[in-house]
Amino acid sequence: MKELMLGNKAVARGLYEAGVCMISSYPGTPSTEITEEAAKYDEIYCEWAPNEKVAMEAAFGACLSGRRSFCGMKHVGLNVAADPLYTMSYTGVNAGMVIGVADDAGMHSSQNEQDSRHHAIASKVPMLEPSDSGEALELTKLAYEISEKFDTPVLIKMCTRVAHSQSVVEPGERIVPVKEYEKNIGKYVMMPGNAKKRHPVVEQRTLDLIEYAETAPVNRVEMGGTGLGIITASTSYQYVKEVFGDSVSVLKLGMTNPLPEKLIRDFAAKVDRLVVVEELDPIIENHVRALGIPVSGKDLLPLVDEFSQNLIAKTLGGEVHDGQTLEEAIPMRPPVMCAGCPHRGLFYTLKKNKCTVLGDIGCYTLGAVQPLGAMEMTLCMGASIGAIHGFNKMLGGGSEGKTVAVIGDSTFMHSGMTGLANVAYNQSNSTVIILDNSITGMTGHQQNPTTGYNIKGDPAGKIDLEALCRAMGFERVSVVDPYNLEECDRVLKEELSAKEPSVIISRRPCALLKYVKHNAPLTVNEEKCIGCKSCMRIGCPAISMKNGKAHVDNTLCVGCEVCSQLCKKDAFESTAKEGQK
Repeated sequence: MKELMLGNKAVARGLYEAGVCMISSYPGTPSTEITEEAAKYDEIYCEWAPNEKVAMEAAFGACLSGRRSFCGMKHVGLNVAADPLYTMSYTGVNAGMVIGVADDAGMHSSQNEQDSRHHAIASKVPMLEPSDSGEALELTKLAYEISEKFDTPVLIKMCTRVAHSQSVVEPGERIVPVKEYEKNIGKYVMMPGNAKKRHPVVEQRTLDLIEYAETAPVNRVEMGGTGLGIITASTSYQYVKEVFGDSVSVLKLGMTNPLPEKLIRDFAAKVDRLVVVEELDPIIENHVRALGIPVSGKDLLPLVDEFSQNLIAKTLGGEVHDGQTLEEAIPMRPPVMCAGCPHRGLFYTLKKNKCTVLGDIGCYTLGAVQPLGAMEMTLCMGASIGAIHGFNKMLGGGSEGKTVAVIGDSTFMHSGMTGLANVAYNQSNSTVIILDNSITGMTGHQQNPTTGYNIKGDPAGKIDLEALCRAMGFERVSVVDPYNLEECDRVLKEELSAKEPSVIISRRPCALLKYVKHNAPLTVNEEKCIGCKSCMRIGCPAISMKNGKAHVDNTLCVGCEVCSQLCKKDAFESTAKEGQK
């Protein structure tokens, strides 16, 4: 029976039908739901790994054992997993292995717009790109056939629009192929002598895959008008079809690495003008140019941001739709930490103490947004700790007493431990603050090694952050409650004044977790409020000014009382009845 599915859910269904037995991933928007949906199938073992490199290595071990495996991540996560990926291209696989990577053109939830096709080309690994949910399911299953036929890991590249849009799919049955593990030192032990012999195998495999791409059903020609021919893939294909329908001819590529040659030449010969429509980098366009074929692409279309139907229409001569406009303009809603966010009090304290804050990847990155404005650097997962070490080594006493690194508990487990080891080993007098909200918050509340629960919510191994930091060589490890501003201020001053490295763990569960019980919301006693706006300095979305007085939205307030600690007039009062206090 056909049904409507998100692209990510369709990939998960494809994994189920392909007989995948193990999935190891790290959450990252827009890829997260693939693993979350797959975890609903009891037949598949699923886990959140500490980071993408570990996830890929675990999935490789599973395929080596003879069971089909998968690992999922976002585009920047593939950077972390590049080390095993490039060598897995040499070893090949036993059972099929597929890597899901989701690009984020438009940077809806990312720090860059990198194009993952570069990794496919550089690692010499085939890549498939679905353009809707139906293809997401079918190409996922096809990826395992390609993986086992050509002895290679296969990349499935999603993008935000395909991952998070819905279209019709037709689910099928699950079939579980199983292979035996056989010892093969020459194939799987990549010391130089063996790797040297495997490289020619990879090059021949690429030639074989190019030949496959010439007639692969995922690469298809849709002939229409011959005045304009468009080569495209992924979500760009949908835009092209919506704008032009059958009025132009289209070469739709579902396999974007390696690219066919004869198929492209034959298509180009049938049209008067050739244009490549692809988001981000000119991967297909450069390939066509290398074949000596005149083509347009990035001379017409941008290298940045997402495409749209209207962009394609304006550029290539289709009909532009203006749509409907609202009678009143909707005011901008800047990103802000949630009401009751445990990070707010800590960031307020950092700003109050005029600290230089080197930050990391997580919802706490919003600490950079006004009115807090308390973060000055965010680079990649774990970089806050690596950076503070170098920063303090160069500036020494000029920075050590006022500079901190902030990193979330999940990000710390992902990439923070090695940076912390560097601080301890090479002894910079750095203060690292681990923002422990007991969950992976930014991607939608996934468990991690510090929470004590696995992907299904069952009890699991739990990392003791305090014991871990002490084991890494830190004598000074403190724990604070970020709702307690006085405590945060006192401990921060103590650690910044110390003459040795230190760790502060700011511990309070995310306010949005379902099992977190909140206090009654606060209200403002207007007779006491003088309208000084001191409470507005923390940027809580539950607090606003009305008629010159502070006002609390009781549908948002969780009663954290951070605001009341800023009010010198004690104007904030609990709405709890006496017996409920």
